[in-house]
Amino acid sequence: MNIGILFKIAAVGLIVTVICQILKKSDRDDIATVVSLVGLVIVLTVVVQMIGDLFEEINGIFQIYG
Repeated sequence: MNIGILFKIAAVGLIVTVICQILKKSDRDDIATVVSLVGLVIVLTVVVQMIGDLFEEINGIFQIYG
């Protein structure tokens, strides 16, 4: 596992948090919620890709067909 991916996930979290705090202070709670959801989708996309890579590695190691 590449440690850089963890830093990217952490960076997305920090950026989303800062943007949400700014939006909440300016009474834009609805947009802050959308930004939070977009950040969640971005992180979940990265995690799903990592899980896909893991399954490909397992398939290659054990030579599972099907």
